[in-house]
Amino acid sequence: MTVISILAAEPEFVAQAKLLAERWQLDFAEQADSGLVLWLDAQGLHLKTLDDLKMGTVQVDFASDAMAWRRQHGGGKNEAVAKAVGIKPGFRPQVLDATAGLGRDAFILASLGCQVTMLERVNAVAALLDDGLQRAANDPELSQWLPQRLKLLPASALDTLSAWQAEVPDVVYLDPMFPHRKKAALVKKEMRLFQLLLGPDLDADALLAPALCLAKKRVVVKRPSGAPYLNNQKPSLEMQGKANRFDIYLR
Repeated sequence: MTVISILAAEPEFVAQAKLLAERWQLDFAEQADSGLVLWLDAQGLHLKTLDDLKMGTVQVDFASDAMAWRRQHGGGKNEAVAKAVGIKPGFRPQVLDATAGLGRDAFILASLGCQVTMLERVNAVAALLDDGLQRAANDPELSQWLPQRLKLLPASALDTLSAWQAEVPDVVYLDPMFPHRKKAALVKKEMRLFQLLLGPDLDADALLAPALCLAKKRVVVKRPSGAPYLNNQKPSLEMQGKANRFDIYLR
């Protein structure tokens, strides 16, 4: 896994960047010429590579136009992820998203009324998620409901699933990083940057057994179309989409 530093875009952000570096046990750098960094500016925290500035940055932005469109016009409770976790009239499952990433599916489930806890073991990614949650808490609309429904727990999924002490979730949701083999230009920039930072989840198969032991109703695994089953274990149900599928393991 790549070790990255936090850089401040302007001198006025140096103090905040140092505090973030201390909180998330990351390095603070006065400057850098290459590699991946967490970049702090007036818009918040971003993941970027200094080796290819044309790639832009990746940020957790729950108030973005893209997220607002998906929430308002993306299908709501008819979205594939909503159906996969078992949302029904009068029932909103409590979800443990054990591989949160950028938190997009977790956000959609929270917007539909689910209580969602996100686990993220990589400090740099947890810092991005926390930054997104803090900015959402200041958004006039999102602040009305998101802080009550979407929580972040910076922790290893493998350790936490086996030692879970809180209320048992109805659903454990897994979306482990899978290596993309397409041409780089065809892979979304956030996936390219995340692969540079994280690489594939080499222990992803080990998550299924503790997830099945913990979940009250089902485990849902999001996989690229054509990818093997997690731990080579055939699910109870499969929901196939254009680019992804959801493998559903009923309890």
